[in-house]
Amino acid sequence: MPKTVTIDPPKEGDILFNVEDKVFPDHQANEGDKAYIFMHTVPFEGSVGLVNMLTATRLQRKGFNLTFILYGPGVLMASAARGYPAVGSEGFPGNLGYNRQLKTLMDEGATVYACRFAMGALYGMREDDLIPGVKAFNPLDVLDANIQAYRDRALVLSTWTL
Repeated sequence: MPKTVTIDPPKEGDILFNVEDKVFPDHQANEGDKAYIFMHTVPFEGSVGLVNMLTATRLQRKGFNLTFILYGPGVLMASAARGYPAVGSEGFPGNLGYNRQLKTLMDEGATVYACRFAMGALYGMREDDLIPGVKAFNPLDVLDANIQAYRDRALVLSTWTL
């Protein structure tokens, strides 16, 4: 049977969605509000790591005091040795996106931590391999950071992927 309906394809610049219809209010942080982002995810194995970094950046810009915690495979996001053929060179478009986004978070006031156990025992990373400004922490701090977030009545986003 031949095709009976023809619809013109969208052109660059066409707006296909109502981008002004926002359902919830544009909340901003109240004085002293905190947010903790816990990332246990493999970089480049899906979009969740980068999406959560972008969400963390929005939280920071909404005024939250932001703590970003990398553990398990998430510590790989903070590698200062990334690049190809040389450190700092993008081997493919977006290759250094995690590095740039972590630097943006820290430049805008976030505190970023990376777990020493995951760095050393799992991935052979040294503390010197971290992006400058990322703070190494004891693996026992993962639980205590969660307890601190609870006591701070903070917004918590926690991502686990394998």
